[in-house]
Amino acid sequence: DTTKWSEARFNEIIKETSGFIKKVGYNPKSVPFVPISGWHGDNMLEDSTNMPWYKGWTKENKAGVVKGKTLLDAIDAIEPPVRPSDKPLRLPLQDVYKIGGIGTVPVGRVETGIIKAGMVVTFAPAGVTTEVKSVEMHHEQLEQGNPGDNVGFNVKNVSVKDIRRGNVASDSKNDPAKEAANFTAQVIV
Repeated sequence: DTTKWSEARFNEIIKETSGFIKKVGYNPKSVPFVPISGWHGDNMLEDSTNMPWYKGWTKENKAGVVKGKTLLDAIDAIEPPVRPSDKPLRLPLQDVYKIGGIGTVPVGRVETGIIKAGMVVTFAPAGVTTEVKSVEMHHEQLEQGNPGDNVGFNVKNVSVKDIRRGNVASDSKNDPAKEAANFTAQVIV
């Protein structure tokens, strides 16, 4: 280790990083800080004997305080994001394909809501409404596409010229997406 397992250097890094974490809108108490050596494997999977001063990390989350010693413990303590499947469908199109014998297949990532065969979807801002014939992910048919899934879905009576990348598919019966003259966004660079 180039810093000779220095506790002072570790605390200096925590101080600098905490300031940045706070600046971009996160709570530093919810972030575990783990002194590691990727080269030697210290505190990666198992406790290191090279840093007797290091007693482990703690972080606060909704469930309370979580404790650990290694980087693996910190990774295991990450809470999976809540998938917003209860919200209206929003599926921005990444591309649209014409597949022989199947037809028009828009593809994209389900951001919110669900998509399934039989649903009537509207593509904004194109204003095209159609029925979903089937939903697939990695060439396997799905009962439904959930938030986070990258899906392709077959649609009835729609040409590849009618819809395009950037359109947003939404459930025409549940708060369909519509154009906006302007909007406010919070962007972190």
